[in-house]
Amino acid sequence: MAGDPPLRPISAHPGGSRRLLSRLRGAFAGLDRQPALLLTVRRLRRRLPGDPEFGDAFSTAGAPTLAYLVESVATLTPEPDSVVAEVGLAGLQLWQSLAEATGRGRGEREMALLYADIVDSSSLALRVGDEVTVEVLRAVANTVQACVEAHQGRIVRRLGDGIIASFSTAESAVAAALDIQDAVLFVEVDGTRVRLRIGVHWGRPRRLRGDYVGVDVSVVAAVGAAARPGQVLVSTPALLQIDPAAHGLRFGRRKRLRSPEAPASLQIAVARRG
Repeated sequence: MAGDPPLRPISAHPGGSRRLLSRLRGAFAGLDRQPALLLTVRRLRRRLPGDPEFGDAFSTAGAPTLAYLVESVATLTPEPDSVVAEVGLAGLQLWQSLAEATGRGRGEREMALLYADIVDSSSLALRVGDEVTVEVLRAVANTVQACVEAHQGRIVRRLGDGIIASFSTAESAVAAALDIQDAVLFVEVDGTRVRLRIGVHWGRPRRLRGDYVGVDVSVVAAVGAAARPGQVLVSTPALLQIDPAAHGLRFGRRKRLRSPEAPASLQIAVARRG
C-alpha cells in the first residue's frame, strides 16, 4: 500500500543477518571438527609429496618462513584437531615439496661446519665435582664463542660439552678451530684444564628453525670425534675449498675416516698453521 515501508529480505535485517551468520559459524565449526572428515583429510595429506609430518616441531621442513606460516595456521585454528588446519598445512607441505624439487628448502646453501667437544667430559664431574665442572664448561663456552664470532661464525647448536658452528668459508672455520685450540690452553678453573677435539666439514646441511640437521651435521661430528686431544681434523670437501698458502695453513697427509656416521670414501687431514 502507498506509504508503507518497502519490504526487506530477512537476510538484510541486522538481527536476521547476525542469527544467520551465527548458525553458519556453528555449522562450520561442527564440520571443521567432524572426525570422519578430519581423518579423510589427514589421510589425503599423507599422500601428498613432501614431509608427511609437516607442521610437527621436528619436521624436516623447517625453513624460517615456513615455520612462521605453520605457526600462523595454528593461530587461526586454535582447535588441535581441525580440518581447516589440515588443509592449510597440506598447502604449505605441497609448496615446500615443490620448492625442494627446484633446489630450494633442502641444503639451501653450502657452508662450513665446525664441531668441537671436550675430551673425556663424561668423567669430568666425577673427578672435580659439579661446581667446578659447571665453571669449566662456562669458561670453555665463552672462549669458543669468542673465537667463532671473531671469524664471523655462528654457533647453531650447544651440546653441553661442545658446540656446532657454521661459517661462510672453510678457511674461516679452520682458522677459528685453530684459535680455539690455542685459546683453550689458557682456560683453567681451580687447577682443572681440558682439551678439545675439533672437526671441520663442508656441505649443505638442512635448516631446522635456528639449527641445522642432516648428513653433513653427522659427518662433521664424526670428523670431530676422530680427532685427538688438541687436534683439528678437516674433511676433504672442506680441504678442496681452501688455498693453504693464501691463508697460512698447512695440512697433513690425508687418510680415510673410518666411521659409520660418514661416507666410506671420506678422507680427513690434520690442520696446522703454516
